[in-house]
Amino acid sequence: MISETYALIARYHPPGGPSHDVFMTHAKAVSKKALAVAGRFAGMDLDFIEEAALLHDIGICRVRAPDIGCHGSLPYICHGIAGRDILNEENWPRHALVCERHIGVGLTRRDILDQKLPLPALDMCPISLEEKIIAYADLFFSKSPGRLEEEKSVESVRESVGRWGQDKLEIFDSWHRLLG
Repeated sequence: MISETYALIARYHPPGGPSHDVFMTHAKAVSKKALAVAGRFAGMDLDFIEEAALLHDIGICRVRAPDIGCHGSLPYICHGIAGRDILNEENWPRHALVCERHIGVGLTRRDILDQKLPLPALDMCPISLEEKIIAYADLFFSKSPGRLEEEKSVESVRESVGRWGQDKLEIFDSWHRLLG
């Protein structure tokens, strides 16, 4: 199914298009780290993890982020639900949940309401181990041009996650103890 994954990516981030190189470099870095983490656990669905890690940010094609070649209309925070919608439309429902739930260490309904985020008021937190692995791996890579392949240190990730509150930092720390 990996060839189908790349075909799907090409429909939304066409080779030669403005977002393709940023998208693919980031997706491959996240996928590589997610597979390395998952490989330490017995019984993991590595094919699913590779596909879902490659697709986790597919929704950036619908957001307004010109610095990474994305010229959609949605705010960047909406890329997870945009990806969920794309993958549900394409009949990839399990992968769609990864898109929805991968933002940071997850967004709760309370986060969305308190921060007045332009998102549906529901819990969008990784549930399965596969979802947590992909969200964890994603935290280590930026989509900033020039830094795409640079893996962040654990300290840098902790600092970034900690800006969103002690509860988010505790989630990351628990993931790091399990996955790091």
